[in-house]
Amino acid sequence: MTAIAFLIGVVVLIAGLAASIALHELGHLIPAKKFGVRVGQYMIGFGPTIWSRRKGETEYGFKAIPLGGYISMAGMYPPSPKERAAVAAGSREGRAGGGFFATMVQDARAANDETLAGDDDDRVFYKLPVWQRVVVMLGGPVMNLLLAIVLFTIVFSGIGVQTATTTVAGLSACVPAAGAASCAADDPPPPSEVAGIKPGDVIISVGGTPVSTFAEASTVIRESPGTPLAMVVERDGTEQTLTVTPATVEASATGTTGGDATAKIGFVGIRPTVEYVRQPIWAGAQTAVENVGAVAGIIWQLPVKVYDAGVSLVTGQERDPNGPLSVVGAGILAGEVSAADAPILNRVSGILGLLASLNIALFVFNLIPLLPLDGGHVVVALWDGLKRAWARWFGMPEPKPVDATKLVPVTFVVVIALVVMGGVLILADIFNPISLLQ
Repeated sequence: MTAIAFLIGVVVLIAGLAASIALHELGHLIPAKKFGVRVGQYMIGFGPTIWSRRKGETEYGFKAIPLGGYISMAGMYPPSPKERAAVAAGSREGRAGGGFFATMVQDARAANDETLAGDDDDRVFYKLPVWQRVVVMLGGPVMNLLLAIVLFTIVFSGIGVQTATTTVAGLSACVPAAGAASCAADDPPPPSEVAGIKPGDVIISVGGTPVSTFAEASTVIRESPGTPLAMVVERDGTEQTLTVTPATVEASATGTTGGDATAKIGFVGIRPTVEYVRQPIWAGAQTAVENVGAVAGIIWQLPVKVYDAGVSLVTGQERDPNGPLSVVGAGILAGEVSAADAPILNRVSGILGLLASLNIALFVFNLIPLLPLDGGHVVVALWDGLKRAWARWFGMPEPKPVDATKLVPVTFVVVIALVVMGGVLILADIFNPISLLQ
């Protein structure tokens, strides 16, 4: 494994993840500004600011810890008159004796109040119609989904998938004896050589069955041991019909009881040419949708999956290759892909596919209906809309906007849980990583 190539893979993944986060926040920023919400900050990362520049009313910048991002919208929550009056009077009595969570709620309200430009401020998030609030909050995850579709489309329809074609690359040296790794002097020549098949021939049909892939040709051959087959090949622009009789060889098979067994199959002895075959343009979107389902299944079981990763960290047992990863684990995989002994297109395709999968994970994860995730804000907006619709239907007074700051304690618990699970995954990825080399 080349250290420089490994490092390049890690750097490319980090850069791609940063771009994914930037686009996610852009997905929030664009509709927020379109709907007239005042946005104070657009930041990539958390912690101390390392660079920023103000354009209009918004400060754009980067922070020291590149593990996320955010935009600061005015009036995410309705103002709290009690706290605003207390602050205006220079009193902090409302913060005393309320307990830890009560203090957190008041801090959240105070921070939210600082984003307002007076009680009649209309450029605030909480005053938007419900559908606009939902659009703003879904804009980020949807941007990740669109980016994943673009990346998968580049992989499948731009680069293509390595596929064994019907063009013959070469012939085997012999019909190998059962269990032999190489040819012996007395091993018979392969049926392909006896039949007159040559490298460069393109297989058109086998045993009367038209074939378009090597897998289709191989299936007919494997199912016909000892049976003469008419093989039509194209050579130098003309079709020729050859007769090939597959040799009978033994191959490993899985028995009905689950144990190892052997089966007799046909063997001709041809090696296919492997080429990049471009898939239909919709293959990228189809793969993204399939990945959404797979990732949703993992997210649904996330606490259990993280617990299993923690157990494997302590016991040293092999990790579930389909389990969750931290950014560290994704970086390790990207490094291994970059340093693999494979053609450059394979490595590029692998890293692009990994970035696409990470964007699918960001899409699904952010839809979890818990604050502070985007899905939690969507639920709050929908609940607010439901309350208003209920009041209209039954002729009741219009209710006050939903005050999501009351959910700050739940948000705190969710954040702690995410930090703990993230820490477990990072440790597992450092000391017992999932590797492509396993």
